[in-house]
Amino acid sequence: MNIYSVENYQPRESVGYLMTRVKVEILAALDRALAADPFLSSLGVTAAQFVVVVRLVGAGCKKSASDLCKELSYDAGAMTRMIDRLESKGLVHRARCVKDRRLIYLEVTEAGQAAYPKMIEVSVAVLNRFLRGFTPEEAQQLKVFLSRMLENAG
Repeated sequence: MNIYSVENYQPRESVGYLMTRVKVEILAALDRALAADPFLSSLGVTAAQFVVVVRLVGAGCKKSASDLCKELSYDAGAMTRMIDRLESKGLVHRARCVKDRRLIYLEVTEAGQAAYPKMIEVSVAVLNRFLRGFTPEEAQQLKVFLSRMLENAG
């Protein structure tokens, strides 16, 4: 059974539109919260940079810029500039693969590892603000629904 039809589709009421708006608002709120934190603002960490650092810290394996582009839907040029900024802030560094010198992996530096817990703390506060009024069960149900949509994408 289809949820939408040409007759009932209202773009500004669609699930896609609402999810996009929520994402934009979460990132904007995260930008403000990161800028308001004295430690993180001294590093100049943005929400977009936070997303990259989180992917690298939680990777469990080394990631390349190409890997991140695929995961985050960034173009190569934008990712290169992002990595340049993170590297200039001392949060990430590029390291050549010893087995294949053509490959360059990204690693979070000690400074990035030290900033990571504070970044998570700020992110948790922002997400909790967006989930205000939800019960824990409703928040879990939302995660299940969003996960199901991601599964349907594949």
